[in-house]
Amino acid sequence: AKAWFFHRFYDFQPDLNTSNPYVQAEILKIMGFWIQLGVSGFRMDAVPFVIATKGAKVKTPVEQYDMLRSLREFLQWRQGNAIILAEANVLPETDMEYFGKDGDRMHMMFNFHVNQNLFYAMASADSRPLAKALAATKPRPASAQWGLFLRNHDELDLGRLTKAQRDVVFKNFGPDKSMQLYDRGIRRRLAPMLGGDRRRLELAYSLMCTLPGTPVIRYGDEIGMGDNLDLPERNCARTPMQWSTEPQGGFTKSERPCAPVIDKGPYGYEHINVAKQRRDPNSMLNWTERIIRMRKEVPEIGWGDFRVIATRDPAILAIRYDWRNNSVLFVHNLDEKPREASFSVGLSGDEGKHLINLLSENHSEANDRGKHTLMLEAYGYRWYRVGGLDYLLKRSDIDGVNANHPE
Repeated sequence: AKAWFFHRFYDFQPDLNTSNPYVQAEILKIMGFWIQLGVSGFRMDAVPFVIATKGAKVKTPVEQYDMLRSLREFLQWRQGNAIILAEANVLPETDMEYFGKDGDRMHMMFNFHVNQNLFYAMASADSRPLAKALAATKPRPASAQWGLFLRNHDELDLGRLTKAQRDVVFKNFGPDKSMQLYDRGIRRRLAPMLGGDRRRLELAYSLMCTLPGTPVIRYGDEIGMGDNLDLPERNCARTPMQWSTEPQGGFTKSERPCAPVIDKGPYGYEHINVAKQRRDPNSMLNWTERIIRMRKEVPEIGWGDFRVIATRDPAILAIRYDWRNNSVLFVHNLDEKPREASFSVGLSGDEGKHLINLLSENHSEANDRGKHTLMLEAYGYRWYRVGGLDYLLKRSDIDGVNANHPE
């Protein structure tokens, strides 16, 4: 009767045999349908499992990486500026198989390796494993990019951390069993995970916006939405967007939404909603809008090369980007206590003498030895442009050229 099917995840989700050319053709038809409607791209879920060989006779699945190239070719043919963003929680040595050595497979990938070490860094006030993760995921094609994220619609997966590291993150961000999932993840949203502490939320977003890659923000996190731990598994963080103080948070006119709106406690829609925060210049929403606007004015993060700057303090992460004769520098204090950081920008001559703060009037001048000394408040962060605000005048038209040191 053939009354059976293969499934990878839930038993009500049959797997498709993506090795079958007819299945592949149907996937392309579906992509074409949505492209014609005007979508800007696709998020490809669980990529290693999608492209793996399947069947009763398959004992060791093999990833069919050429399938990724076929999907990309079809997408670029139909819509040249659309992208595929891949969800592939794989080890760094496998990354290039998904990007393609010539950048001809996935346009972007979520950087799970950095994500997990980022949460460990925030939980432990130790930036060293994060710095190692950044170095491990540095190789990528010039035409590809990482997607940097804090939370998504699933649990915060900590499976790549050591047990000791995972326990530290659990203790700080999800101590109760009801907050954990599959013994390797935390199912909470970002705001309650960080105790609703505005300082820690700003630090987390500042880190996401200044680490190598493109920031990816989950809906609701821009206003600090909470979660409903009474809902099963991942559904606790998939509640409707809270738009206003109207019934059902302004999400729907239905009395029975697809998921219950959070209506109780400090994260209820009457307290946390878009309309209220749009009217408050100091709200989380308006702060997020300003930080996104500033991030767009710093192309060095997306296009440039980066280097982690030594500060001799594990709680301080300092990172510099260089691109087309311009440099920017970002400093973060991961500790709950104020820290003093002393460092050299690492550029030749007087290029690193002046640091212009992009977020406030608190600029920095190097001492006679070329060292900058900063006093960072608890969970403090600084965005600097090296040299001055005349960077557009200094920007080279090509990569790898330093106008101050012509060859």
